[in-house]
Amino acid sequence: MNNMQRKIKPFKDKIWLSTPTMHSGEEMKYVQEAYNTNWMSTIGENIDVIEKSICQKTGSQYAIGLSSGTSALHLAVKLAGVKPGNKVFCSDLTFSATVNPVVYEGGIPVFIDSEYDTWNMDPVALRRAFQIYPDTKVVVMAHLYGTPGKIDEIKQICNEHNAILVEDAAESLGATYKNQQTGTFGKYGCISFNGNKIITGSSGGMLLSDDMEAIVKAKKWSTQSREEAPWYQHEELGYNYRMSNVIAGVIRGQIPHLDEHISDKKTIYENYKSGLKELPVSMNPLNIENSQPNYWLSCLMIDPNAMCQQTRTATSATYQSETNKTCPTEILEVLASYNIEGRPIWKPMHLQPIFSDNAFITTTGQFSVSEDIFERGLCLPSDIKMAKQTQDTVIEIIKSCFHGARA
Repeated sequence: MNNMQRKIKPFKDKIWLSTPTMHSGEEMKYVQEAYNTNWMSTIGENIDVIEKSICQKTGSQYAIGLSSGTSALHLAVKLAGVKPGNKVFCSDLTFSATVNPVVYEGGIPVFIDSEYDTWNMDPVALRRAFQIYPDTKVVVMAHLYGTPGKIDEIKQICNEHNAILVEDAAESLGATYKNQQTGTFGKYGCISFNGNKIITGSSGGMLLSDDMEAIVKAKKWSTQSREEAPWYQHEELGYNYRMSNVIAGVIRGQIPHLDEHISDKKTIYENYKSGLKELPVSMNPLNIENSQPNYWLSCLMIDPNAMCQQTRTATSATYQSETNKTCPTEILEVLASYNIEGRPIWKPMHLQPIFSDNAFITTTGQFSVSEDIFERGLCLPSDIKMAKQTQDTVIEIIKSCFHGARA
C-alpha cells in the first residue's frame, strides 16, 4: 500500500455504483394515492399516467407498463415473430437480459461484436452476419451504459434485409440520436425502471411501439391472455407481466426528474474525465456526432500499454502488480478496500458458458472488440447522491493504482 492510500480511510457508508434517487416525497404521494384508493394491483391511474408520460417524453405513439425490462424484451421478441430454431442477431457486449428472451421463444442468438466508437453493436459486423445468415429476420441491439449505438446504419441494414429491429433501451432512457429518443427507432423499444436505472420504480419496464395492434396484443399477453368473456377463458399462452399500480406510483414521481438526473450524471462523467485526464485511460465514448447520451454510468478503459498482467477464469480474477501499470481487477479490489463499489464491464455474451456454442460475428479475425473492452474496462461509481468530495477521493484512489507496485 502506497503513501496516498494510507492517507485515505475507508468510507463508513458504502459508496454505491448507482442507487435510486428519491425526491421529497413526490414518489410516496402517488404510492399513497394507490393505497388510499385501493388500486394496488395491475390497473390504476398511476399506470395510465406513466404510459402517457413516457409516450410524450419519447415520442412513441404507444406504451405498455410491464413488470420489468426483461418482460418488455420478451414480448417484443414474441411480437417480432421469433420461432424455435430462428437465428436472431444480438448485441454481444450487454447484460444477459438482452438475450435471454430470444431463448425463451426458442430462438438461437448469434452475437454481433462491438465497435470502439460507441461500445455498441458494430454495423459492419452486422452486415457480415447477414451475409452468413441471410434468412435472419430479427435484430436485438442494446444501447450500452446510456450511449446510443450507430442506429442509422443498423436500421438501414435491417431495412435492406426486411428484418425487425428491437431496441434494448433499458440503460438509455432520455438518450437521443438526432433529437430522437432511443427506443423509438426500431419496431419495438424496451426500457427499464430497475432500481439502478436513471429513473426507477424499484422494478418495472415498458414496451414502446408505434404499432397499436402490437401493443394491444402485448397487453393481452401480459395479463395471462385472458379473453373478453364473462368467465376466465384463455385461447393462447399468457404471462403475468403487467406493472403494479404501486410501482407505477414511484415511476410517476420520478419522471419529472429525468432531465435533472441526466444533468447530474453528466456532471459526474465530466468530473471523472477531468480528474483522470493525466492517466493512460479513456472514458466510455460519448462524443458521437448527433448523439446525446444519458450518462447513466461512467466507465473507463485502461490503455493497452498501461495494463498489468491480469488473468480471468470463469468465476475469478487475479493480477500481477507492475510499476506504473494497473488493470480493472486491481482497481476494483482497491476501491472495494475503501468500501467503494465498482463493477466490471459486462462480460460479452459469446464468452458466457451458456452460449459457448453460439456463433459470434466480428470483422477483426480472431480479435474481439467486445472482449477487449471487457478486458480493459470497468464501471465507476456514478451515483447521483455521491458528493463531489467523495468522487474526488475515488479519483485519487484510481490514480494511486498507477503510482507503483504494491507489496
